[in-house]
Amino acid sequence: MSALAAEAAVLASEGIALPRLPGQRARLRSVPSSGGSRGEQPKDHPLRLGRKTRLRLLKAVRALLADPAIAGQPDVARLASVVLFAKSRAPEGGEDDCVTSTWVAELGRWMGVGESTVHRRGLALLRESDALHTEEVRDRYGYPTGLKCLLMPVWRARHGRAAGHPLALDKAELATLLRLCEALFGPGWAATDKKAATPAGLLAGRRGRGAATDRLGLLLLVLSTPASGWLNLCGGSVRQREGRAAATLARLLSCSPASARKVLARLEADGVLERPRKETSTKMRGKGRVRILPVAHANGRALAAVPAPAPSEEVQGAGSGFSVRPAGAGGDLAPADDLPALGAAGIREVEEAENPEIVGRPAGAEPHTDHARGGSVVDEVEVGGGFSGEADPGYSPSPERVCAGGKPGLDDAAEALCGSSVAGEGPLRGEQPTTPSIPQQQERPSAATGVRPGTGHTTGTTRARLPRRRLVDVEDLRDALGPVSWLWDRLSGWQQRKIETTARTELVRLTGLVLRKEDAPGALAERLEARIAQSGGLVMIREPFAWLLSRGLVQRPACSDTRCDDGIRLDTNEACESCGNVIHIRRAHRARLGAQLDQEQPGLPTAERRQVLEERLREHTEHESETRERRHAAQRAQSERMRTAARERAAREHEEAAAREAARHALPCADCGSKDAAGLCAACSRRRELNSVITEAGMCEVSWTANPNRPDDVATVMDRVRTEILDRVTASVDELRTALEADGVAIADDPSFPDVATSRGLRAAREAAAEYRITALAQLARTRQAQTESRYAYAAEQSRSHHRHAPTGPDTIAAATQAAETARARAAEDLLAQRLERLRTQHTPLATDAERLVDALTRITGGAA
Repeated sequence: MSALAAEAAVLASEGIALPRLPGQRARLRSVPSSGGSRGEQPKDHPLRLGRKTRLRLLKAVRALLADPAIAGQPDVARLASVVLFAKSRAPEGGEDDCVTSTWVAELGRWMGVGESTVHRRGLALLRESDALHTEEVRDRYGYPTGLKCLLMPVWRARHGRAAGHPLALDKAELATLLRLCEALFGPGWAATDKKAATPAGLLAGRRGRGAATDRLGLLLLVLSTPASGWLNLCGGSVRQREGRAAATLARLLSCSPASARKVLARLEADGVLERPRKETSTKMRGKGRVRILPVAHANGRALAAVPAPAPSEEVQGAGSGFSVRPAGAGGDLAPADDLPALGAAGIREVEEAENPEIVGRPAGAEPHTDHARGGSVVDEVEVGGGFSGEADPGYSPSPERVCAGGKPGLDDAAEALCGSSVAGEGPLRGEQPTTPSIPQQQERPSAATGVRPGTGHTTGTTRARLPRRRLVDVEDLRDALGPVSWLWDRLSGWQQRKIETTARTELVRLTGLVLRKEDAPGALAERLEARIAQSGGLVMIREPFAWLLSRGLVQRPACSDTRCDDGIRLDTNEACESCGNVIHIRRAHRARLGAQLDQEQPGLPTAERRQVLEERLREHTEHESETRERRHAAQRAQSERMRTAARERAAREHEEAAAREAARHALPCADCGSKDAAGLCAACSRRRELNSVITEAGMCEVSWTANPNRPDDVATVMDRVRTEILDRVTASVDELRTALEADGVAIADDPSFPDVATSRGLRAAREAAAEYRITALAQLARTRQAQTESRYAYAAEQSRSHHRHAPTGPDTIAAATQAAETARARAAEDLLAQRLERLRTQHTPLATDAERLVDALTRITGGAA
């Protein structure tokens, strides 16, 4: 070994690296542990993952987010699916495989958003895309205490035939993923008798807008970062404005680089990553990298305090609107006492040669405006009772129900899982409270659609999703259904519509029973209050929809009086007299039977007397039942006889009608005498219709061209009109015949041509008759009578009160002109109707009309008339 090699070996053993000489090849060298005085982190640290485990979890998370039912959803829904996946039970062959036990308030703490956001942008959208099935868990009092969730992509992956699916994680891998999520953004839990305290995650204090995106982005960044802490940036060309780091995160989150740049800025402000850049001689920022500080800290990589550089443009846009991670949330993830906190701006990496430097965007690029989040800094997470469902003291949800203001068309599904005071106290991961708690508020969500664990199929019938409404918005039922307002809030949209219909029908019926119409809502409200008292209170009603339909809204008369409801008169609100009579009759029977027994067997002991009396009363009741049954049987028999007689009568009437119809069809034609023509054959029917059309047109022409008192003039006009109409009919049929012959249709061999030609000819005749009528109306509108009516209407309209201020104005003239035209047209119609009536009574068709029509139709249809 040469002296140079020996000296290099000595320096290498001391941790000093020699510069590479020109032409010398790079060789691998051992690097000493960078723990130094700081000490190694525990080997079971949640962020200290092996390469194989890290890639396995990254593949599983990305496969879940890439599922068609989850891809494209908001980040709240995507993060909710990841949390539910990490908290799901491992496949052990039980009925709860792949099921996650949680509730809405707990998911909101995991994701840093409110319960309403979890509903609208999380659970409701996942259920709508069939990515999630849920089932509400209730205690013995009927209150919701938790929520069972089943992710369908995970269930299909674990129970499918494809082996080695990325989502088919075993128990140890699921536990590792859950511990990683807890370390990154877990809400933290207080210590209990059985479990130690779980510290809050790095982003536990990050809430509000963008909290779910930041949590999901940090999880993907940690899973994509090796033990060195330097993020493996993507290759290829990227936009200079956002930079390579934003492009890398954009590919992980499936978002735009601009949005990813904002996420990086917020994470850097929270102190979980840094983006150092190499200084250049031009004082411009050069190549940049990204280092995930928690990963580097967990793997014992050297961190040193260096002067903090000027804040980047992304951080400057955020400002003070972002809160840092709480001091008490570090737990076992916090750095050693002799080092500054991970979130400090002065923590930088000494070793910069482990990752190649990538060119970032120029310093002059203008970022988008960052929005400050509204969450406050929480110094300590302390949950009483050892359960994680308790909300933070510094965080208050919406003052109203969390489902208020939800998106329409999703309300049935979203409001089914609304958080409540009970849901916030339920157990998680198998923990059960020792005593059930009674809620203080009266608003309760409706039960979610049931799902059988392990099957993925809903147990309830799917209803059309209708928007839910508050009872105060239903004005006509507000007073009547006031006692059951809590049950109303537990109904779905479809159930509310059904209850509205039933309640309105009952109110209409009660209107005819009570003394005043306005007393009907009060009577129905009193009935509901009585039914609630009989059921033991609202908390004992587990099925509000069925209870309202079968018990709450139904009248239960105790006697034959229609105004009786459980022995109370609806009109007087007093005891029912008929029920009193029934009770009196029963008591009289009992007294009479007791007197007979005392007469037959005097001195009978009291116990034996009571037994014998009860036996006789039972026999008397059975005898009355038998009598009543015989009476009802007789009534049913009478009804059956009446129905049989009605059926026989209907059958006879049907036979008589059929006989009359057959006789009518057998009648000969009244015009030509053809047999079986039902009184008029088709040819004669067409001839009559054509004659009627021609006669009507001729009379319209006569009404203004000839003197009706001169029969010769009338006959001349009628013949002229008949000839003109027949000529038009012939021309129309000839046009049809020419068109068919041009298309190669054999008209002589086509039996349907006469009917088609007759129909076309009749249509031409009707069009000609309409023209004659229009001409007659136009000519009669010029007569003296019509003109007089026009002048009167013009003057009347002009003298109306609303025209008196401007009788010659343009609006007045236009209205008067319109009234005059209307009056003139109406007068012309009246004149035409009067003259046609006169002509019908005076004019008798000539005897040759029938023969002329037969000849015309024969010529038109080619001899088939």
